[in-house]
Amino acid sequence: MSKSEGRKERYAGRLTEECDALRRKAVTILTACAWALTGVAGAQTAPPTTQTRPAQVEGYAGRPARTYRNPIIPHIGPADPAVIRYNGTYYLYPTWDCKGYEVFVSKDLVNWERKGKCFADARGGAWAPDVFHDTKGNGGFYLYYTVDRPGGGKLIGVAVSPDPLGPFADQGTLVQDAIDAHVFRDDDGKLYLYYCDLSGGPNRIAVRPMADPLTLTGEPIVLISPTDEWERRGGPIAEGPWMLKHKGVYYLMYSGSGADTPHYAIGYATAKSPLGPFTKHPGNPIAQRGNGIFGPGHHCVVSGPDGKLWMVYHQKRNDQVNWQRFLAIDPLWFDEAGVIHVRISRGTTQPAP
Repeated sequence: MSKSEGRKERYAGRLTEECDALRRKAVTILTACAWALTGVAGAQTAPPTTQTRPAQVEGYAGRPARTYRNPIIPHIGPADPAVIRYNGTYYLYPTWDCKGYEVFVSKDLVNWERKGKCFADARGGAWAPDVFHDTKGNGGFYLYYTVDRPGGGKLIGVAVSPDPLGPFADQGTLVQDAIDAHVFRDDDGKLYLYYCDLSGGPNRIAVRPMADPLTLTGEPIVLISPTDEWERRGGPIAEGPWMLKHKGVYYLMYSGSGADTPHYAIGYATAKSPLGPFTKHPGNPIAQRGNGIFGPGHHCVVSGPDGKLWMVYHQKRNDQVNWQRFLAIDPLWFDEAGVIHVRISRGTTQPAP
């Protein structure tokens, strides 16, 4: 190669690098603008940006590496997410307008498409849904909803659909004075309804066995009450249950403190039986405010495209007492001692599932 040709090749290489840098900068600016246009500008953390498509950065062997930034959906409002995976597609159901539930779909947990309402309820106050796919039964999808109870209070009901997009047909009330349903199927096929019980003072977590996805059996058993300091910072509350089973141990995850406060946080307790008794993890909370993150809580856990566990949850926009929340994803894992760990983020580029 001549000296002239060598200079031309080096010059072309520098131009390519500069173009790549400008492209990445443009993506950052455009996504920041998209955030601002959705009304999220002014959040008290930095940088408040999200990406509606994964950024392309250099990964191993020069291949593009997929990334994400929280929030995963550029809107203030959605919270309390429930996510299932069906035929390679993720379906996300959040609290939003309190009139029913929207569905979002994704192939990768990062890029979400809004599909519209799958369930509406004239009673209002629709909060914190859970969706259970009865893979060992009739193959149907069961939506466990929370709505206002006529005359005051809240209730949990159930609706059914043959399709995860709905529409879901109401099948009636399951529990009075309750919110935040979560259905768990054990390895032996038995079903359990975990929920937040409002009937005995402060919000607490209870469980009832189920004969099938529509039928409760036995009496409620209270499992978790808000006795620890972190569960009481914004009011004595234990809610948003989610059950995991790992190496024969039952992990009852939950959120504590007031959901409208920056103190909302996530902890867990363990037991040898799905009915308890449960012992709270001494390292609670495992996700809490800090480093520009406020009120992480009310989550679900799902296996990502990478085969690893991911926590889908909400954060608060700022450190004020309000309901300005947005959706996020971050990794969750068990260490060799069986302890759950999470890494939460906001506005920073992270490796995607």
